[in-house]
Amino acid sequence: MERSAALLLVLALVNISSCCLDPPAAYRLTGAVCRLTYPAAVVLNEKTTEVIQAAFQHARYPSVEGQRSIGFGTVKYGFHNLEIHNLSIGKSDFELKENEGIGISISNVSAVFKGTINYGYGSWLLDLKQSVDFEVDSQIDLVINPKLYCGKGKVAADTSDCYLTFHKLKLLLQGDREPGWLKRMFTDIVTFTVKLVVKSQICKEINNVANILADFIQEQAEQFLSDGDIGVDISVTSSPIIKSNYIESYHKGLVIYNNTKSDLSTSIFNPSQLTENRMLCFWISDGLLDPLMGAAHHDGRFIRNISGTQLTELFQKELSSAMPALLNKWLSSEGPMLKARSVSVPHLWTTTEGTYVRAVAGVELLLNSQDIPALYFETDVEVVVNASYAEKKLTLKASAERISITNISTSDGPTEMENLRSYLKEAVEKMGIPKVISYLEPELTALMDEQGLYLFDLINPEILPQDGYVIVQLDFGFPQHLLVEFLKRTLN
Repeated sequence: MERSAALLLVLALVNISSCCLDPPAAYRLTGAVCRLTYPAAVVLNEKTTEVIQAAFQHARYPSVEGQRSIGFGTVKYGFHNLEIHNLSIGKSDFELKENEGIGISISNVSAVFKGTINYGYGSWLLDLKQSVDFEVDSQIDLVINPKLYCGKGKVAADTSDCYLTFHKLKLLLQGDREPGWLKRMFTDIVTFTVKLVVKSQICKEINNVANILADFIQEQAEQFLSDGDIGVDISVTSSPIIKSNYIESYHKGLVIYNNTKSDLSTSIFNPSQLTENRMLCFWISDGLLDPLMGAAHHDGRFIRNISGTQLTELFQKELSSAMPALLNKWLSSEGPMLKARSVSVPHLWTTTEGTYVRAVAGVELLLNSQDIPALYFETDVEVVVNASYAEKKLTLKASAERISITNISTSDGPTEMENLRSYLKEAVEKMGIPKVISYLEPELTALMDEQGLYLFDLINPEILPQDGYVIVQLDFGFPQHLLVEFLKRTLN
């Protein structure tokens, strides 16, 4: 049961769909892919006993009533308040069966079942009504062969292929002082009833664990990919593929902004683009990243005001050409403020050299005593960015591929325009772009921290740009915080 829960956790990572296609047909609609390899499943198994125990603590076993004729009378009985206690897992093994499902084998599951027997014995000699508490000490082997299918908008696990073998069923009545005939009779009844009820409920609980985990992981993923009015539709486009060494899921990756979705129908995904070298691999299409940047633009995320000492220090950097006298005069006046914003939707595309971003920014310099900007210009910039993540911080390295300065206007008229244009072009490259990166790094790191990324033990993450997509691959330690949160929610 320990490993079954872990594998169901793996299945939960690849859930949710409203339309399921065969994988080759689904590839063109896929904006993000998750490949979770066998070593990752092993890590997820580390503490799944706690998940199983939490699930069984909430199991509710049905009451069972019956009657049996003995001698000259009839015994009517009822089993009530059956609960499971002292659950422990012996040995568990699992296998990823290629193109089939998962084989799970658990041995030496020990559990104590407690409940109450109400019984009545009626005859012409005796009319007896009693109640006695009982315990059943058991040892069980469990075999489950889950099959994956698309159902009700998500990937579901059919665990009906579920078998229990009971190696031990020992009945202990309250104080073990009840009449011998009673214990002999109820030993057979309890044995049959516990086998019947427990088999049914344990197999149901495994399905419940799958559903609980699926909902929980889905919520966590959606929360991580959402901020304000921006979100990502991570519905799957196909059933997950199971190979002997990994499970792979295919997701739409459609950007949602103000209740509208981006479109993706020409994805270039192919399974050969991912490897099995790391525990967890993500394939992310430009078809997801480019609309995500567009949504950030429409949401006003690319606006920055700079004033005071920050503005003074920004222009202290020495450039190859001297600062035009007019610009120096403005910056030396009272209360200058620089405002920068994206004026059109940025465009993003990825190659093996990095992620290219083309953006047009409008920049205006305002003085304290003026309503009209002393200086306004637009800069059309193309940069290539390479990202890395280490020590829980995002690092961006950007280099300019192309910069142009257009639409220059000043409050003093067209004075020294070409000298100003030349200076601004170099200033954008050597001051503006580094300043933007200095804002983006901590702000993106803080955004990921708000979503809880810092709680994960990420080991040597790599961000690998390719032609039309990005691969993020890493190893990881057991996500203890998710277990704690899941148990907290389940126990409540």
